[in-house]
Amino acid sequence: MRPDNLSHLAAFAAVARHASFRKAGAELTLTTSAISYAIRNLEERLGVMLFHRTTRSVSLTEAGQRLLERLEPALFDVSEALEEMNNFRATPAGTLRINMPRVTAQLLLPALLPQFLERYPDIQFEAVDNDGLIDIVASGFDAGIRFLEQVPEDMIAVPISGQQRGACVASPEYVARHGVPLHPNDLFQHDCIRFRFPSGRLYKWEFEQGAKKLELDVRGRLTLGDLRLALDASLAGMGFTLVLDDQVRSLVAEGRLVKVLEDWCPPYPGFMLYYPRQRRVTSALRAFVEFVRDERAV
Repeated sequence: MRPDNLSHLAAFAAVARHASFRKAGAELTLTTSAISYAIRNLEERLGVMLFHRTTRSVSLTEAGQRLLERLEPALFDVSEALEEMNNFRATPAGTLRINMPRVTAQLLLPALLPQFLERYPDIQFEAVDNDGLIDIVASGFDAGIRFLEQVPEDMIAVPISGQQRGACVASPEYVARHGVPLHPNDLFQHDCIRFRFPSGRLYKWEFEQGAKKLELDVRGRLTLGDLRLALDASLAGMGFTLVLDDQVRSLVAEGRLVKVLEDWCPPYPGFMLYYPRQRRVTSALRAFVEFVRDERAV
């Protein structure tokens, strides 16, 4: 095998996994042009086209799909063999790739990462914030972070945060003009800043009081795909938004936002770090799991 074959095959698998030359380059820390060169070189060597390419999409040809099916187990074995070498190292090493919602990156990483990376200088941490639900294995991630209800059943889940609770908030100016909703259904009389997931689905606002549970498709003239932008819109007086209490605690304390319907926003289990049950845990992931458990035990 030529020395560059393995790297070109790894590039092929990454492009197939992401259906994107750019995302494959990001995963492998290579430029898009380097990925394109590797794929073109591989196709020329094999004498077949591996991908259908348009200006908007990348998809496998029949030959590419057959190669991927044969290649993935072999690349996994190579990865496993290299990871076993970490057992001979004094400290964990390698790249740890974790997928998480944007709000998790905002709330959890600043508190966890500095100490973790200081303790393990040979680990590279890559966080990809994405509010859409993805298959972390197919997308090349070691682990993910989501709420417990969103974690697939075949995954191991480890708590990475304390309990969370929702917060329905608006600016004092908006509340002074439009009044305070006393029941979740009163929100239908207000401007609500709605959130749309990357899948296109609109988030329905969830409220709970004892045995009563409500799921509301609230109304509003503004729909956003980023909770931070929704929060900014509420601060600007554009209506109510529903976010995590941890996001707005300081803003409420400063009087810049007003919380309503607090008796309809009970606490619930927080974020979970999850990873495949059937897959070998890398030394970097093992170190992070142990670090998270230690931090939660404090």
